[in-house]
Amino acid sequence: MARKTSEKDSEQSDQPNASSELKEGGPSPIIECPAELGPIARQEWDRIVPLLAAADRLNQLDRGIIAIYCNAYATWLEAVTTLQAYGTMMKSPNGYPIQSPYVSIASKNAEIMIRVGAEFGFTPASRMRLPNPSKDPFFLELTDIREIASELKPSE
Repeated sequence: MARKTSEKDSEQSDQPNASSELKEGGPSPIIECPAELGPIARQEWDRIVPLLAAADRLNQLDRGIIAIYCNAYATWLEAVTTLQAYGTMMKSPNGYPIQSPYVSIASKNAEIMIRVGAEFGFTPASRMRLPNPSKDPFFLELTDIREIASELKPSE
């Protein structure tokens, strides 16, 4: 059964394919920031995406997880700022001291940031576990082999 092509399909086929760009040895593409992110999350996006692209740790598929990290950062920052202004304790409606809800908000978002950050090498320990193509001798050897092989191939 033949599939109908819609305008949306033809628009998508006109866009460059990120995976083909990566296969061809081009630089990691810098992905677009989601419109749903607030101003603080956008600032964090603008800070980390170029760094990840420069380290060759960025792919089009990473857009959502980086957005989660940036949103967690913005929420964490808001919670920490509120804690600095009002403290970690507050009075309950009954007058008893209770922990501010911002303590758990800051803690939960810090956990999200640490988990996502470890996937991208944001911590020293996670950077040691991730391969670094520019310093990995095996990768450099493979690159040299590919270059030699491409030179040996007869051109068509």
